[in-house]
Amino acid sequence: MTQTVLGSIVALWRYPVKSMLGEELNAAEVTKRGLSGDRAYALVDSTDGKVASAKNPRKWPQLFDCHAALTDIPRSGVEPSPVRITLPDGTIVNSEQANLNQIFSKMLKREVHLSALSDQRTATAEEYWPDIEGLDHRDTVTDFLLPEGTFFDCALVHVLTTATLDRLRELYPEGRFEVRRFRPNIVVETANGEKGFVENAWIGQTLAITDTVRLSITGPCPRCVMTTLPQSDLPKDAGILRAAAQHNRANVGVYASVLQGGKIRRGDSVRLE
Repeated sequence: MTQTVLGSIVALWRYPVKSMLGEELNAAEVTKRGLSGDRAYALVDSTDGKVASAKNPRKWPQLFDCHAALTDIPRSGVEPSPVRITLPDGTIVNSEQANLNQIFSKMLKREVHLSALSDQRTATAEEYWPDIEGLDHRDTVTDFLLPEGTFFDCALVHVLTTATLDRLRELYPEGRFEVRRFRPNIVVETANGEKGFVENAWIGQTLAITDTVRLSITGPCPRCVMTTLPQSDLPKDAGILRAAAQHNRANVGVYASVLQGGKIRRGDSVRLE
């Protein structure tokens, strides 16, 4: 089969708890449910059953101040690996301690509990749409359904290229377009100096990584208010989302489903089949 080399993997990320900061990896196992251990947990509002999401930062303002990392290598077909969470004040908690839900409920000022995928079938979350031209809604909150049995917003894998980040930096040089803002799973450094929103041309095609992993690129990744929020040393900046809306229909990167899983590593070649 003829293949075109697109570039190579320069970063791998997973986010063990939905809407918390995640962990960068040297290698990852790709399963039918995305990168193993990704979005394995979420906080759920005990009152209305909705999943806590930084997409509604007015309701959940401190999620981006929490940092989550798995304490063990995730294994497919078993319960999620325990997760260690660093809270905004530096306190470290873990998913196995008895008072965890009380700690989070006190921090977030609403009753919540930590849920694993095995506990959840169909979930709902909320999204705040900032007042930015080009978005589907403006200055309003909407509900959306998560894919059944998951804590993902839409798709199981998010792929982003360095070319797209570089293009956005050119268009809005005042903004800090860093990978962390966009929460991808796989970051691809494009080959041959290719520039622009190159992922758009991949939609409907298959990415090959190593001899085994195959990803079907299902569509663009529409961005939300999360890209504008402060996290660690990154400042709040509505211009990040505004630039994407003005120049690429608010899309940054692409979504993918998993046709065939396997192990991937930083440095692996990414090809188009």
